[in-house]
Amino acid sequence: MIRQAVILCGGSWTAHRPQPLLPVAGAPFLDVLLAEAVRQGFDDILLLAGGPAEEIAAYADESAKRLGATIGVAIEPSPAGAAAYARDSLADEFLLLNGGSWFDVNLRALAALAPHRPDAAMILALRQTSDVSRHGAAVLSEGRVTGFFEDARRAGGGLVDGGVSVCRKRPLLAAMEALDGRGLSLETEVMPKLARDGRLFGEICDGRFIDIGLPESYAAAQSDIPALLRRPAVFFDRDGVLNVDLVHVGSIDRFHWIDGAIDAVRELNDRGYLVFVVTNQAGVAKGLYEEKDVVALHAHMQDALAAHGAHIDDFRYCPYHVDATVPAYRRDSPMRKPSPGMLLDLLANWRVDLSKSFLIGDKESDIAAALAAGMPGYLFDGGDLGKFLRAIPDYVDAAGSRVRRTNALVNGDAQLVSAGLSR
Repeated sequence: MIRQAVILCGGSWTAHRPQPLLPVAGAPFLDVLLAEAVRQGFDDILLLAGGPAEEIAAYADESAKRLGATIGVAIEPSPAGAAAYARDSLADEFLLLNGGSWFDVNLRALAALAPHRPDAAMILALRQTSDVSRHGAAVLSEGRVTGFFEDARRAGGGLVDGGVSVCRKRPLLAAMEALDGRGLSLETEVMPKLARDGRLFGEICDGRFIDIGLPESYAAAQSDIPALLRRPAVFFDRDGVLNVDLVHVGSIDRFHWIDGAIDAVRELNDRGYLVFVVTNQAGVAKGLYEEKDVVALHAHMQDALAAHGAHIDDFRYCPYHVDATVPAYRRDSPMRKPSPGMLLDLLANWRVDLSKSFLIGDKESDIAAALAAGMPGYLFDGGDLGKFLRAIPDYVDAAGSRVRRTNALVNGDAQLVSAGLSR
């Protein structure tokens, strides 16, 4: 599972502040990129900055605890060649983001393509644009980018780099070294070489693209980004909905996915929904397992989902019960369903469009919690969870038309089918 996200933080059209730290709706633009990466499981962050970069270093120190991530900074005298300069800090595989733009796609889905592209030094998230003159066009053939930064001065539509890619350290650095190492432009020198060598791959993605690299686009971002960050959410009960309910499932060996559950989570990720789990865990109160076992099981779920390009944004569990055999957990908690405490806590901590959100549970107590939190609830009685999800009227109405998906991983195997990274 790829956990590292590397963000290029050089360059700015304003002289007084690094571009990623420019304020958007009252917070640094970099907050958006970090929050999007961390919520999708990339919690090892490396900021690559061209010096002087004291503001970037101070920002990293302040943000690490707030975001619950490890944030490192590599400061290179010149923004060009920063990846080569930071070679000792790079993971073998990592997500690479442009610090001056946001391409709202499923990052975890792009990372899941890496095992199926063994020849790739980079896998680019490509986007369609009506004007390639600013970025230079990419030529894509059967998943491989055969030309990059082509016809950089011509007007007209085509594919361009979306500022998001999955990289392999060794072949990427080898290409840089073959071009004499430092002082390189990733776009105009390194990527074209990788394309010539057959090591550059691409995936066409649908998603909103926001670039703050020009004053006019930066001004538009002030309203565009807050609107995009407010997302509909689906709240899942866990046992009996995402996994088979074997009664008090507290260990990995007793966890078995419900049919269609992984595909349902992946589809929600692709469509831009937030995905939450809210689960009563009375097994802790009864002494059958401990809270650390619940946390470990949820980490196991994330690892399994990541292999399929999916993730859960946040978990809430309630270990309390009025009849607990463990005294520390013997109480009536407002977090335990049918009370809505877990849902309300998530609503308080995430930007949720409540009007387009809902819960799926397998008990009447789940539905009661949803209604108390101000959203509809749907009772799942078994079968394929993905089919159940697609039949929910609120789901169809909230996201509108079906998205085009490409290269989705399904059913725990390596089969590539038609679907994927779009929103």
